[in-house]
Amino acid sequence: MPSIRFVTLSPAALTALIAGDLPAAGAAAGHPLSRYLVDENWLWRVRLDDITRDPRAADWIARAAVAEPDGIVVGHGGFHGPPDDDGIVEVAYSVDPAHRRRGYARAMLAALLERADADPQVTAVRASIRPDNTGSRATIAGFGFKKIGEQWDPQDGLEDVYLRSSRTTSGR
Repeated sequence: MPSIRFVTLSPAALTALIAGDLPAAGAAAGHPLSRYLVDENWLWRVRLDDITRDPRAADWIARAAVAEPDGIVVGHGGFHGPPDDDGIVEVAYSVDPAHRRRGYARAMLAALLERADADPQVTAVRASIRPDNTGSRATIAGFGFKKIGEQWDPQDGLEDVYLRSSRTTSGR
């Protein structure tokens, strides 16, 4: 499996991505970013609003996924926000189409689960996946997720909801 390192996208980096200014975004992030991140600017508007509403969210969301040792940005990942009142975080990740089918999604998920497991506030990790998204269902396979229900998402429609206990709390 490839190795993934996440680079935090600060409010300054997010603002530059929204504006389409890739050099400024890379400078603010401290790492050259990819055009794919500019193309995802709808998401960065949402994440910038999230951080404005809750500054704690900056530690959980909006990260560029860098494949090591090459140092290339292959996508982005993080969580929808900090742990909720029950200690649950929802995982989110996307691989640039130019880099798909090379194991990066699984590597991102593994790194995100490691991050969640290391935080004593996190009791579980949630994933929401459209039933027809076989790639995402295959990505979470083997990581301990169990389907717990369904939900309706205004953007994505029907989604299956999966949950995985945090490794730090499963032994309690």
